[in-house]
Amino acid sequence: MECLSRELICRYYDTQYQNEWKRLVQSPYHQLEFNTTLHFLQKYLPTDGLILDAGGGPGRYTIEMAKRGYKVVLFDLSHESLKKARRQIQRAKMQENVLQMTAGCITDLSVFDDNHFDTVLCLGGPLGHILGETNRNRAIDELLRVSKPEGLLFVSVIGRLMLFKNALEGFPDELRFKDLYMQILETGDYEGGHGFTPAHFFLREELESLFTKKPVKILEMVGLEGLASTHRRKLNQLARKYPKSWKNWQEFHFKTCTHPHIVGTSEHMLLICQKS
Repeated sequence: MECLSRELICRYYDTQYQNEWKRLVQSPYHQLEFNTTLHFLQKYLPTDGLILDAGGGPGRYTIEMAKRGYKVVLFDLSHESLKKARRQIQRAKMQENVLQMTAGCITDLSVFDDNHFDTVLCLGGPLGHILGETNRNRAIDELLRVSKPEGLLFVSVIGRLMLFKNALEGFPDELRFKDLYMQILETGDYEGGHGFTPAHFFLREELESLFTKKPVKILEMVGLEGLASTHRRKLNQLARKYPKSWKNWQEFHFKTCTHPHIVGTSEHMLLICQKS
């Protein structure tokens, strides 16, 4: 089952790499996820160092970190995403700072030595494509194994409760699939078939619990879209028509996005921790 799911996920991203490259910059709403992540990266990252972008897809964060002077290794399941990343890295003239691009699954980072990276990124939801709690724990153990002592780990996932808000606002007819939504509500597991690949969606406390059992100190949890989650049309309208209000909203966002209730209902949530 695990092998079949991995094949489906790989096939999905092999066809979606172009959309994934555009996703974080295609609208002010999507940029909120990107900019909030960058805000907290800037808050915690050391001034230099070696970064692993685990599950980094076509390389949006890889290139951004390379532009900021970090040395980066990109690791992803999808070969087509890595091909796209290579083209974009060359276009950005960042080949010198992107040291390596390797294909594989985050449950097995054996190509990297123990205590190798100053910082590990696992952004945009790769951990949510690892099905089964045992496998997710294995992935976290691997991400921590390759991190240096006191190294930083940034992990973002898709929130479970957001799916219900999103269905209510944008896809109300989907709610007729009661068994599907009940399964997601109770387990977080989604087997695919409704426009997305197999995935696990997280509750805030579930994500936190996975890491409290590990040798880490949790530094912060963040709701990346925060109060704006699922309000795409309204937020895009605000950004495009009312620039002063948009500036104020972003300030409100950064004041509230770490509140536990907001983290739990955000479309994407970010956990930041430090290896002991």
